[in-house]
Amino acid sequence: MSPITHLYLGFSMISGPLWWLVHRRRLKAGKESPGRLAEKFGFYRRQRPGGVLLWFHALSVGECLALLPLIERALEELPDAHVLLTSWNAASETALKATRPPDRCIHVFQPVDTVQAVRRFLDQWRPDVAGFYGLDFWPRLMIETQSRGIPMILVDSRMPDGSFRRRKRFAGPMRDILRLFDRLLLQDWASVPRFVELGADAGKISVVGALKSAARPLPAPEKELAELRRHVDGRPVWLGASTHRSEHPMIAEAHARVIEEIPEALLFLAPRNVRDGDEAETLLRKRFAHVARRSRGESIERNTQVYIADSIGEMGLWYRLAPVSFVGHSLAPGLEGKNPFEAVALGSCVIHGPETSFFSESYHGLGQTGGAIKVESAEDLARIAVLLQSPASRKPILEGAAKAVADRRGVLDVTWAAIREAVP
Repeated sequence: MSPITHLYLGFSMISGPLWWLVHRRRLKAGKESPGRLAEKFGFYRRQRPGGVLLWFHALSVGECLALLPLIERALEELPDAHVLLTSWNAASETALKATRPPDRCIHVFQPVDTVQAVRRFLDQWRPDVAGFYGLDFWPRLMIETQSRGIPMILVDSRMPDGSFRRRKRFAGPMRDILRLFDRLLLQDWASVPRFVELGADAGKISVVGALKSAARPLPAPEKELAELRRHVDGRPVWLGASTHRSEHPMIAEAHARVIEEIPEALLFLAPRNVRDGDEAETLLRKRFAHVARRSRGESIERNTQVYIADSIGEMGLWYRLAPVSFVGHSLAPGLEGKNPFEAVALGSCVIHGPETSFFSESYHGLGQTGGAIKVESAEDLARIAVLLQSPASRKPILEGAAKAVADRRGVLDVTWAAIREAVP
C-alpha cells in the first residue's frame, strides 16, 4: 500500500469532527437533506432486510438514474433480494423521489470517509455485492468493503484523457484502489490502457459500452406537463439542457439569432447547477425583454422569450416539451459533456458542442449513426436550432439516435451478468 494511502487512512481515523463541521455548513447552505444528515455518519432509521442485498454506489443524480434499469433487472431476476443505493448529494434524493425506484430499492446517503462512519455503514447493511459507478472513489470505504470479502465491481466507468492525467499524480492511491476490484466494466477501449497503467489488472477488465444508453426515460407528472403544453401553445421551442454558466453567453447569442428567424421562438434554459439561475437571469435580461423563472413559480406567457428551468428533477418535462435540445457542458473549452441519451429517450434531437470527453463513446456512437449534431459556435447552434424546428429535418436525426440505442442494447445484459456471477 502506498505511503499516501497509509496517510489518508490514518487521517480517516481522526477526521470525524472536520466532517461534522463541513456538513453543518452545507446544511445551513441548503446543500444537505436536514432529516437525513445522520445517514452520512452511519446512523439509519431503517434496518437491513433479510436475504441477499446488492449495494450500488453512485455520486449524484445522473448516475443514480443510470443505475435504475440495472436495479430493476436485479430485482426482477432475484425476487427475494433487495438493493441498497447510496449517493452523495441531496439532489439525488429529490430526483429519486420523482422517478419512484422499485419498492425493494432502499436509498441512503453514502457515509463520509471516516473509519467510524464506514464501519457503522457496513455493519448495518452487510452487502453481498458492491457495485461502484464511474470514478467516485473513497479509499476508506472501498478498502473496508474489500477487507470484509464483499465482491467489488466497477460499473460503467471510463478514463478520459484529462482525468487520466489528473489521477496519474496520485498513482499510488489509484493503484491501491483499482486492485480492490474483482471486475472492471468499462465504456470504451481507449480507457483500457489508462486503467492498466494506473494499476488495474488487465485480466479483470471488460469493455461493455455505456450503461446510460439503457436508462429509462426521465419521468414527468402528466398534469404538470399538460399545463406547460397549454402555456407553450404550439410555439417553436428549443432547450439548453444541463448547461454550464460559461456557455450561457453563447446560448443567449444563439437564441437572439433564433428569434431573428422565428420571432415567436421560446428557449428553455435548464442549468446543470440550479444555483446559476440568478446569474443566468441577469445575463438574459440584458438581451431579452421577457424572461421568466421556474423557481419563482412564474408561468410561460405568450411573450415569454426565455424560461429559466432552474429546478431539480424536472428534466423529463423539458425534454418532452422541446423537440430540439442542446446538451450542455460541451460548448466552452474545458468542459467534458453530459449524457445525451436522456434527450434521445424522450424523442428530442440532440445538439452538442465539441467538448464531450466524459461521454466520448456515447457521442461517437450517435455521430456514427447520424443521431446527433455537433456545433462549434453560437452561430452554428442558432442555425441548427432553427433548422430542426421542421419535423422533416428531425426525422433522420431521431432515426439515427434510435439506431445508436439499439446497437447498445446488450450493455445492460452484460453488466447484469457480471454482477449476477458475484451474488452468493
